[in-house]
Amino acid sequence: MPSKETAACSPIPVQADQFNAKAIIPYGLKQEHIRRAMEEFVDFLGFVNGQLNTRQIERLESFLMPANFSSMVGEFMAAAIPKYSDLLIRNRYHNGHPDLLPKGLYPGDSILHAPQGIEIKASRRKRGWQGHNPEDVWLMVFVFDANSSRDGAQSIDPKPFRFVKVLGAQIGKDDWQFSGRSGSSRRTITASVKRSGFEKLEFNWIYRASE
Repeated sequence: MPSKETAACSPIPVQADQFNAKAIIPYGLKQEHIRRAMEEFVDFLGFVNGQLNTRQIERLESFLMPANFSSMVGEFMAAAIPKYSDLLIRNRYHNGHPDLLPKGLYPGDSILHAPQGIEIKASRRKRGWQGHNPEDVWLMVFVFDANSSRDGAQSIDPKPFRFVKVLGAQIGKDDWQFSGRSGSSRRTITASVKRSGFEKLEFNWIYRASE
C-alpha cells in the first residue's frame, strides 16, 4: 500500500458533472474551456509531484510558501485558459491587469490596466480574497484545498490537491475593503473582497466539487 505522501501526489480529478450550467461567463469563455484548463493543471501537478516523490522530495505545495503556490495555480490557469478559448488571450503586459483580455481589443494584446477582461485569482481561502487595489473587474476565483509548507509543523497529514470551487462575477470598487498599512509596516498594501463581492461571486458559481 502506498504511503500517505505517495498517495497525496495524485490530485483529485476535476468533477466534470459539477459545473453550473446557469453560470454567466463573459467574453465567450465556456465552462468546457475552464474545465480543460483545470484538468491540465491537475495533470501537471500530479506529474511533477510524482517525479519529486521518486527522489524523496516534498510535493510543490509542501515546500513552496503558501502565497507562492497560490500564485502558481493562478498563473497556470491564466496561461492555460487561452489554449482552449479562441476569444481570450493572456495580457502580454508584465503584471498587466486584468490577466485575460478579449483577443485583439488592445494593441498587441498588451495593456497596463484595462476595463475589459477577466482577472484570475487562486486561493486556499474560501472567502476574503485579496488584491492590490479596489477596482471594477470581472473576477474569477479558483479555490483549492491542498497542504502547505506550514502543515509539517502542525502535524497535518498529507492530502491530495483538489479544486473546491470556481466563482466568477463582475464586482465593483465598493465590493472591496481597502487595507492600508502604518508607516512602520512593511506589509504589502492590499484590498480584500467584502461580503457584497463574495455574495456576487457565490451567486454565479461556476464549479463546486461534491464532498
